[in-house]
Amino acid sequence: MSQFKLLTAYSPWLILVCLVVGALYSWALYSRKAPWSPRLNYSLALLRFVVVSFLCFLLLGPYLKAVTNTAEKPTIVVALDNSQSVGLYTNKNTLTKTAQELEKLAESLGEENFRVEFQTLNLNTNKPKPTETKFDNPTTNLDELLSHVQGVYESRNLAGVVLLSDGIINKGKSPTYSDFNFTVYPVAVGDTVAKKDIALSSVLYNKIAYSGNKFPVVAEIQHEGFKGNTATVVLKENGKILDRKNITLRPDGQPTRAEFTLTATAPGKKHYEIEALPQKGEFSTLNNTKHAYLDIIKGKLSVLIAAAAPHPDIRAIRAAIQTNDNFETVLFIPGITQFKPDKYDVAVLHQLPSRLSGNNEALAYVRQKNIPALYIVGSQTDLAAYNQLGTGLTINRRGGQTDEVIPVLNASFRKFQIDQTTTSAFEKYPPADVPFADFNVSPGTEVILLQQVGRVKTTKPLLAASVKNQKHNATLLAEGIWQWRLTEGAATENPAHFDKLMVSTIQLLTAQQNKKRLNVYPVQDEYYVTDDIRFEAEVYNAIYERIFGQEINLRITDEKNKSRTFSFNNGEGFSGLNIGNLPGGVYSYVASTTLDGKPEQDRGQFVVQELQLEALNALADHNLLYQLAQKTNSRLYYPNQLEQLQADILKADYKNIIYPNEKLEDLVNLKWLFFVLLLLVSIEWTLRKYHGSY
Repeated sequence: MSQFKLLTAYSPWLILVCLVVGALYSWALYSRKAPWSPRLNYSLALLRFVVVSFLCFLLLGPYLKAVTNTAEKPTIVVALDNSQSVGLYTNKNTLTKTAQELEKLAESLGEENFRVEFQTLNLNTNKPKPTETKFDNPTTNLDELLSHVQGVYESRNLAGVVLLSDGIINKGKSPTYSDFNFTVYPVAVGDTVAKKDIALSSVLYNKIAYSGNKFPVVAEIQHEGFKGNTATVVLKENGKILDRKNITLRPDGQPTRAEFTLTATAPGKKHYEIEALPQKGEFSTLNNTKHAYLDIIKGKLSVLIAAAAPHPDIRAIRAAIQTNDNFETVLFIPGITQFKPDKYDVAVLHQLPSRLSGNNEALAYVRQKNIPALYIVGSQTDLAAYNQLGTGLTINRRGGQTDEVIPVLNASFRKFQIDQTTTSAFEKYPPADVPFADFNVSPGTEVILLQQVGRVKTTKPLLAASVKNQKHNATLLAEGIWQWRLTEGAATENPAHFDKLMVSTIQLLTAQQNKKRLNVYPVQDEYYVTDDIRFEAEVYNAIYERIFGQEINLRITDEKNKSRTFSFNNGEGFSGLNIGNLPGGVYSYVASTTLDGKPEQDRGQFVVQELQLEALNALADHNLLYQLAQKTNSRLYYPNQLEQLQADILKADYKNIIYPNEKLEDLVNLKWLFFVLLLLVSIEWTLRKYHGSY
């Protein structure tokens, strides 16, 4: 039903003025004696009155207000937990019948003035009916599913959600911790009876190992119904068994560990498979296998720590760097140790360049060999000489004063990850001395830490790095940082935040600068089997300017030497090559193109990890579904109670919501009014001319 109102931008009393103007105009024109009959004269006067009055009325800015009421039916969303665990551990006949009954429920509710829609864990894909749904999703995130429904139907008449699930979640938080503004009607499937089973619940290992070093791989095995039994766990690479362990399964049901020790060989990515061999009478062997993916990198990097004079900061920095097994340090202090020219990967220069004469030998060597360097600025630093080094930061000191500052994380820095708990650790650090100065940060230099003076967080840099050119440099503008490490160590027995900051900065400086003219790379080093894998490409000319339009061939090879070949054009708007998803494993790739008549290649590796989360737990968690129902004032239903579910939904008496839709339109914009006025004026003119007047 629609309602219409005619309104004006000015007082409606002015309509009387419009009528008066129309009447006066008509009287002035037709009050004299006319050559036609009085009846025609009155008709012509009336036409002129209507036209003039209406034209004056249009000057008042009249507009038409139309209000249309739209009724929206209450919506019931049938949300399907289409995870693998539902498909694997729910009786097939029960699941098929339940899917059919849910569709009948949807049809019945549709006949009762409800709108019914479907949703699965695959949020942004098609929404199949229950009988068309494949229960093959590798993870379950019920909180994300229900939150998505709440967001999509936020401004709509959402009555409730019928949730078909086994209650097993392995991703995201429990939905019982979220607040939903609709009623959840859980329908519980799955198996709640414990089965005899062995599951390889987790594999513990460091994702990075250094060539030549030994590293552990620890498998944790859980079981149900096999207490006291002996289980065999094997570790394999490319199908070949490297080691095996026999373990006795704990009677208390707690995980039993099997530890393997391996030696890292040549650099590259490694894929190991850990399997608990099946036991007689075991319910499922799908959860007996897990995979470990490691990145074997080059051995230790050499770090030169050079200083103008002894200082407690040096010990703190050196101790922090040595917490990482990938670095070995060489110390040089004039008069204490002898400088040894060597192939250093990175240098830490404490208060160099120095105002003390004859102490810049190490600095000269670092500059000559173009070694990445971390400069520590202090009271003995020659700031004028430092400003000439081109580190990306200049210091314009004002007097000889210093500020006492503590570090603050720069939220926009993204070159390496810093745990947000570091902020609270930094707040407890004692102040360090920083030159009171104006600081100029060059383009391409990124600020890692900012200065906080007292309680005031400033925009002045405390730690900055420049790694976009051929010279990798960083500068720390603090003296007395040994107190930071000492304070954190006294409070926690492990100065992890200080050490992580120093190690990450050194790793940033030692990152290799890309000098290749062809650079093809996956956007991630690691994917899951469900992820689409995408490659980016960058091509440069002889002076390393970005160029486009090259035909690039890409060959991807798996661990079994099976190759896949792709070809694409590196256009200026190229958004990346999507090759879809791949089975789990370590993949190597070779990309090739022709530049200036010469072949160019790039190669690398990436990992696709298996997802076995759904096979890990076969025991349905109906208690979670019960809690979710209780929180939304509902109850738990089983597949044979769908008729009761329908009755309860109808009993809730959900109503239509009426949404008024208001539309405003100026009368002057209505074209048909123009033609009506034109018609009236034309009739008047025609009659006057026909009867001998103009």
